[in-house]
Amino acid sequence: MHVFATDVPVLLLRLDRNPFHHGTLGAVRSLGRSGVEVHAVVEDEGGPLARSRYLRAIHRGPAGDPAPDALLHCLTGISERIGRPAVLIAMDDLSAITVARIAHRLTGRYLCPGQAPELPLLVADKAELAALCARWDIGHPETVVPSSGREAADAAWRLGLPVVAKWSRPWLLPAGTGLRSTTLIDTAAGARGLYERSQEAGSRLLLQRFLPGGPDTDWFFHGCFTGGGRPLLAGSGRKELAWPVRTGLTAVGRWLPDPAVERAGLRLAERLDYRGILDLDFRRDPEGRLRLLDFNPRPGAQFRLFTDAAGLDLVRALYMDLTGQQVPAPDGGPGRVFVAENYALLAALSAPRAVARRGRGRVEPAWFAADDPLPFLSMSRAFLGRGLHKGTGRVWGALRGFPAQSRRTARAVVKTPRQRGGDGDLAAPAAPSDLGQERSERAPAAR
Repeated sequence: MHVFATDVPVLLLRLDRNPFHHGTLGAVRSLGRSGVEVHAVVEDEGGPLARSRYLRAIHRGPAGDPAPDALLHCLTGISERIGRPAVLIAMDDLSAITVARIAHRLTGRYLCPGQAPELPLLVADKAELAALCARWDIGHPETVVPSSGREAADAAWRLGLPVVAKWSRPWLLPAGTGLRSTTLIDTAAGARGLYERSQEAGSRLLLQRFLPGGPDTDWFFHGCFTGGGRPLLAGSGRKELAWPVRTGLTAVGRWLPDPAVERAGLRLAERLDYRGILDLDFRRDPEGRLRLLDFNPRPGAQFRLFTDAAGLDLVRALYMDLTGQQVPAPDGGPGRVFVAENYALLAALSAPRAVARRGRGRVEPAWFAADDPLPFLSMSRAFLGRGLHKGTGRVWGALRGFPAQSRRTARAVVKTPRQRGGDGDLAAPAAPSDLGQERSERAPAAR
């Protein structure tokens, strides 16, 4: 295992509201196991992450909208509490965008990549990324940014249904609206209806030509870069299961070298003079050409997949670089498998035929760790509890929609045999487990 100085603390910053963000837990464990003092700014009091033995403290984030000045005030206060300079690592797009804008005002308190102030926003905004790909002749799905509902409907027909709909700045989506960052739309009317929610979504709607998935179509590239876009650690991987199916995050992934994916990622980082960690998503079209789908200017949730034989991963490489230490050359690693247990289960249940082909390789679980079991247990309870709550809500909603007269009739039909006292021809009532099975078979697949 690589040995490096760990006397500088680290602050992990996550401004989104996902309590099941396993990437942040991976960063806590990676640095904490090395002896680094790890602090975190996360929503919802940390969720399962808060149970990790490797987390020193959770700090409250900025109240309300995390504007740059509000985040600056928040980070200054946290710096005072930590008591010495710390490495600052943004774990979501909004954090990366905002930190880049205020990094020059954090000097002396935090060590962060010397990124161009507007670069994270340029690559994270999906409309800007599409324009950048067109300008630099980078493979990208055919994309339309409609300016009206009618144009959205026309574009959906022209691109071909189904069509992929994305919000250009998904971190602005308000909670509780049902809007998703990426949606597969089957009708032109659906495209028009989604466009009409643009003001609610807070950013522009993109429509992209749908590229069908297959056994070897979905790939990703992760890398950590220093000055001049020079890679410290980088690799390509194949997405073998996703949740939501076809359009979601990596539920099961494998580190596999792919020269075309690696060349594309390295060339893009060099051209942008990128510094820090990035996560790129690619899909091969039916002709085998690579298409860049997304550019995330921060660690991907499955970054721990890219860990070499001596324990070097992307977050450790960034920590070492920012603290002035020499980052060693990577020592092996391809063949490893990453599994996000909760999402892999949902993906396998929803699309059992899409389960990845079997293969050998060391498995990196997102949640379970023998030396740090409480986050996994906490996630399991919360995840199952949320699923039960949603299932109960669906059943109750169906019952409320059932006509009252029909409910009274149904009750009467049930009572009549029992009132006659018959028992020989009366079927036994279904056991609770049977009823649960019947409901699950009738319920639509989770989305």
